[in-house]
Amino acid sequence: MWLWYSWQSAAVINTDGDVIDMEINDARFSVHAAKERLQMIARGRLPPEAQILAERFPEAKPTAHGSEALPEFEIPQPTPNQIEAADEAALLLAKEGVAISAADPDRRMEHLLRASDELRTLHLTMEARLIEWIGLFLPSARFDGDRTQVAGRLSNVASLSEFAAQLEVDDAYEQPSESEWKALHDWATMVANQRRQLDRLEHAIRLSAQAHLPSVSTLVGPLLAARLCVEAHGRSRLARLPSGTVQVLGAEKAFFSHLRSGTAPPKHGHIFMHPWISRSPRWVRGKIARMLASKISIAARIDAFDGTPMTQEDVDQVETKVEAIRKEFSKPPRR
Repeated sequence: MWLWYSWQSAAVINTDGDVIDMEINDARFSVHAAKERLQMIARGRLPPEAQILAERFPEAKPTAHGSEALPEFEIPQPTPNQIEAADEAALLLAKEGVAISAADPDRRMEHLLRASDELRTLHLTMEARLIEWIGLFLPSARFDGDRTQVAGRLSNVASLSEFAAQLEVDDAYEQPSESEWKALHDWATMVANQRRQLDRLEHAIRLSAQAHLPSVSTLVGPLLAARLCVEAHGRSRLARLPSGTVQVLGAEKAFFSHLRSGTAPPKHGHIFMHPWISRSPRWVRGKIARMLASKISIAARIDAFDGTPMTQEDVDQVETKVEAIRKEFSKPPRR
């Protein structure tokens, strides 16, 4: 026996498709009332007509319209006015759903992070081109110390000779033509602007991560917190992942290579970016990554379920454990 229901009617039917009882609301619904009833069903709640029948037939299984194959029976049809109200209500719900989806912090953070990654890839390529281009004219110039300032400094000078004087290197043996200098200068200006855009993007990522993932941001920094969240496809999913999966987020290629070819399994993914791991000896990185991943999982659950955010004192305790692991395994294991 089933308790079938829609947004404005309900019926109890048996296995033969016989309608045992029925409740129909023939009222003239407003769009707002129809919307409330559609939302009620979407949330898994019974409309008033179904509640009445549920009290009469407690053994009947509640089944929303279209959710399960039922024996054929004569389905109660809404009136034309009700259909019109329901259509307008469904359209309003769709618009609200799109608006809510667009305001999702997980999606906004993903766009920020992907934009930052794409711009950084382009920026590094253009910056490398700029350095090589300058090197043709000023072969004695060395930019190994800080390449990030080259574009900004070149974009603020009026000639290559002035730039050479700033660097305190020999002037170019052959000066670029006016059109080539303009092209070089414009290229440097673009690279400098990209650097400023990257800084603005990273600042926005930090603010977004600190608001959306306060505990994870406190523990491992907002940039890494944002990357883990995006890699896990959202904060709620990051909170549900086991710590072993959090540990290798970002190392999917290496993990599937391990499954396919039997290569060594990865010990860490994106969390390798954290200095606790990247600046530790090779033989303890896996142990620190395992411990840190478990703490990240706890922090993600705190953020997802509105717990008390982590403090610097909690981070200091984790750092103490990192130092303990480094001290316990100060020498590489014997092979």
